[in-house]
Amino acid sequence: MEANEMVEMVVATAETATDGALALATPEAPAEVTREQRRSRRKRDVRARTISVKRMTKRELELGRMLYPDEQVDKPVTRADCSAGERPCPFVSCKHHLYLDVSARTGAIKLNFPDLEVWEMAETCALDVADRGGTTLEEVGAIMNLTRERIRQVEVKGLAKLEALKDLGGLRDYVDEGPVGKRRLPVLAKPVDDADEEDDEFDVDEFAGESMDAP
Repeated sequence: MEANEMVEMVVATAETATDGALALATPEAPAEVTREQRRSRRKRDVRARTISVKRMTKRELELGRMLYPDEQVDKPVTRADCSAGERPCPFVSCKHHLYLDVSARTGAIKLNFPDLEVWEMAETCALDVADRGGTTLEEVGAIMNLTRERIRQVEVKGLAKLEALKDLGGLRDYVDEGPVGKRRLPVLAKPVDDADEEDDEFDVDEFAGESMDAP
């Protein structure tokens, strides 16, 4: 009996030690995600992809011309024509289309939704979103496939540019428009009262000359 009790005590001690070691190895609970972090996250796992035209080979460019030849298509010219058009908008070459962006400096093509086709997008026209108004940064981020923080940065940069243009408008009268931008001083006109006073002033030299010439 004593031997059996000793064995049971040893086994119980071993189990207690094992439980303690496993308890120490238990992974910590993940940190709680705040509401701000959850709102700032990207809504989609697939990020935008940029295609550099400069790095494309001649073969790839020629293949693209063969697959998508230039065709004469009646595109909307004004906003009134566009607003009444079909949605999703099929004209991805429009600068207001949300499917892709083309860099004016490098010509690079940025596919905002590389895993979707145009007809699978919920929003395709930026002007439609602007006409609705009252869009939050989070909603714009979902439409553009960007984070909320990136949309906020773009907004701040755009407002700064508008403020700079507003300040520049006050200097437009003093600066010549052109590539050189030469300085032009303002022309100060004489007040009317001062000009009248100068005309009414008595010129002694002129009067004396006329008196000496008189017979």
